[in-house]
Amino acid sequence: MRTVDEEQRAARRTALLDAAEVCFAERGYDATRTADICAAAGMSAGNLFHYFPSKHDLLLAVVDRDAERTATEVGELAHADDPWDALLALLDEVCRLASDPAAAGLALELSALAHRDEDVQHRLQAGDRAFRDALAELLAAGVRTGQVATRLSVEEGATWLAALVDGVFARVAADPGFDALAQRSTLRRVASALLADES
Repeated sequence: MRTVDEEQRAARRTALLDAAEVCFAERGYDATRTADICAAAGMSAGNLFHYFPSKHDLLLAVVDRDAERTATEVGELAHADDPWDALLALLDEVCRLASDPAAAGLALELSALAHRDEDVQHRLQAGDRAFRDALAELLAAGVRTGQVATRLSVEEGATWLAALVDGVFARVAADPGFDALAQRSTLRRVASALLADES
């Protein structure tokens, strides 16, 4: 069983990660000061540097946590009783996240950082690989149940689904008037067409 101290440390670390996510999404990584993160978390700079030696270490922890959460959540869907419903629910969640300024802002900021920070790039690539592997597992479950019938391999299907997900966030960035949440049914139809038997 965890001690009270361990629970407090875990809670403080989580609070710092949560605060960093919000700050990076709103201000961007470069414009965010450690003081901004500390203020958002309600902690001193000493607390931040106790858990993360630098702002960059905190950034990498944010990337890792986001990738782990995504891979875990998608991986669990592969064991759903109805893989197709699970996939549609995932697409709905993508639209919900893309409509959340904080979630969309963080995703786009991390993507931009990957072009100039090798550590972020490598972590995002590993996270993307895990995401696509989890999607492939979900599609394989759909093939077994007869809900997915396509000439694409599950790996190809997963890659194109990941591209659709990326495209939703890119469209939000390019067009502030794009309402991702209102596009749930369209995204479902596009995915259905992608995974349909072409014969």
